Amino acid sequence: MKLTLTLATLATAVATAKEFNGFSYNPKQLKTGACPTVDTVREDLSVLSKYTNQVRIYSVKDCNQGEPVLRAMENTDWKVQLGMWVSEVESVYEADRNELIRLAGLFDFKKHVSAVIVGNEAIYRKEQTSAQIAAKVRDTKAALAKAGLGSIPVTASETWPHYDPTLIAAVDYVNVHAFPFWEGTPIAGAQDKVFQHIYDVQKLAGSKKVVVGETGWPDAGGNHEAAVPSLANEQRYLKEFICRANLEKIDYIWFSAFDEAWKPVTNASDVETHWGVLKGDKSPKFASPMYDCKGFVPNDKPSSSSSASSSASSSKTGGKASTTPSGHSNTNKSDGKSSDTEDESDSDSSSDSQESSDTSKSGAASLLVGSGLSAVGIAASVAALAVSALI
Repeated sequence: MKLTLTLATLATAVATAKEFNGFSYNPKQLKTGACPTVDTVREDLSVLSKYTNQVRIYSVKDCNQGEPVLRAMENTDWKVQLGMWVSEVESVYEADRNELIRLAGLFDFKKHVSAVIVGNEAIYRKEQTSAQIAAKVRDTKAALAKAGLGSIPVTASETWPHYDPTLIAAVDYVNVHAFPFWEGTPIAGAQDKVFQHIYDVQKLAGSKKVVVGETGWPDAGGNHEAAVPSLANEQRYLKEFICRANLEKIDYIWFSAFDEAWKPVTNASDVETHWGVLKGDKSPKFASPMYDCKGFVPNDKPSSSSSASSSASSSKTGGKASTTPSGHSNTNKSDGKSSDTEDESDSDSSSDSQESSDTSKSGAASLLVGSGLSAVGIAASVAALAVSALI
C-alpha cells in the first residue's frame, strides 16, 4: 500500500512536471509589439503551458501589462515573476512600484506571484549604482510587507560582474544573468563558461540562493566573434545548461519563450528576434521533449576561478544600451554584461521584459519541479523507486 501511494504521488509529479523552470516572456504581441490584452496573454499561456507554468515579465506598468497577465492567470496554476523597470529616471521605478501595489489589491499575489524583481541590468547600463538598486529592493519589500505580502521574495536582476556585496545583502535571492554567446564563446566552451560564472557568484553570495535569471542562445543572426547562432547550437546550449542545472539543483529562467519579430536591430545586432524556443508563429523549434538528459555527463566542475574579477574589470565595448524595457540584453564579450536592446513601442515610459525560478506545485510535484528536475528526470526517479521498493 505504501509503495502504491508513493508511486501514485510521483506519477502525478511526472504528469505535471514541465520541461523548463520558467521563461522570460514579453506579453506584447509578437509581430507588431502592440500592447497585450487578456485574450492574447491567455493564448500565449495556453501555448506555453506544455513547457512550463511560470513566466517572468519586466514591468507591470509598461503597456499596463501586469494586469492582463495576472488576469489571464486567474483560476490556473500559473506563476509570474513581476518585474519593475528601473532607469536613470526615478519616476519610472515609482510608476511601477505604485502599479505593483495597486495590482496587489486586485489579485491573489500569494497564489500567482513567485517573485518581484526590481530592475533589470540598470547597474550594468550605469543608470543606477548597486546602493541605489539595493535601496529600491528594500523599499519594495517594505511596501509588500505593508500589504501583507512580506512572504513574496524580492530580488534584482543583474549581469554576473555586477552583483556585489551591497546588492547581495539587500535581495532575498541572487538573480543573475549570464550569456556566453555575448562573450564571444564558441558553443563547445559555453557550458564551462556559464557555470564558471554561476560558481563565482555562488561564492560571493554565501548562504543566499543563486538563480540564473536569464540565459539562452539565438538560432539565427550574425556571429558574435566565435559564438555562432544556429538551431543546432541553440539546442545544444539548451540541453547542456538545463541538464547540468537540473543535476546541480540550480533554478533558472530561460531566455526566452518566443521569437519576437517586433524587436529592432540595435547595437549592430541582428540576433534579437531569434532567442525563443518557439517561433514567431508560436510553433516549437524543437520536437518535444526539447532536450533529453539521458546519458548526459557534465563537464568537470572547476576548483577555482578568477573569471569574475578579470572579466568584471575589463573595459566595456560598444555604445550605451537602450534603457527601455522589453527583453533581454546584449552582453559584451569583454565583460559578460548585458544591455537591453529594445526600444519603446508605446507611450508608457516604464518597462517590460526578462526572468528566476521556483515552480510551486503541491506535494511531491513541488519538491521535484522546484528542484529543477525535468520530466525525464522525474520519470527516472519513479522507476528507481519502484525497483528499490520491490527488491
